[in-house]
Amino acid sequence: MDQAKSYQREAIRFLVFSASLRNNSLNTRLIKTAIPVIERNGGTVDFADMSQFDCPSFNQDVEAKGGMPEGAKELQKRLLANDAFIISAPEYNGSMPGLLKNTIDWVSRFRPQPFNQRHALLMSASPSMAGGNRGLWSLRIPLEHLGARVYPDMFSLAMAHQAFTPEGTLKDTTLAKRFEDNIAGFMNLVEASKHYPCIKKAWVEFLGEKPDPVTERVE
Repeated sequence: MDQAKSYQREAIRFLVFSASLRNNSLNTRLIKTAIPVIERNGGTVDFADMSQFDCPSFNQDVEAKGGMPEGAKELQKRLLANDAFIISAPEYNGSMPGLLKNTIDWVSRFRPQPFNQRHALLMSASPSMAGGNRGLWSLRIPLEHLGARVYPDMFSLAMAHQAFTPEGTLKDTTLAKRFEDNIAGFMNLVEASKHYPCIKKAWVEFLGEKPDPVTERVE
């Protein structure tokens, strides 16, 4: 019996979703492939659909008049209910999907700010040889800016339109093992952070930032 299966992990909850609204999205297929991996390694999965988090274009006047949109409230609730989150995001024109950035902008308005100190794993799938990896680098920027602990090892599935079996698993056994090892490593980090936390620091964008109620996000 391998170590991952013999080890009894403390209960850790993971929000997982694809940042695509398209039916039969390659990124939705990839994130669904992650679900049994998480469960085999002792985690609990909260699977969501991006349509649940969709929001109108961010406008502070809209927020002032009507409050937060339902999609933003739903993502905030799910982030707070889980220990970490995993996103599989398509690459649009060398960057992240606009609808995902828009939702992040809305959710960042909540206090306490729910991305802060939350662990994240990013993955992507694309028919291209780069697997959508450039979009993940752009996605790291707002998440890390908001204090999320983004796992260094991102997974980008190249030639994704040819990568899946009819059952929804990865065809290549070496690639499938790399995929599972990456998720297991992330899960180990989340568990260690939850049960053996180090001293947490208040988050500011840069240490010389002038305190001001308009920009203050220390919580």
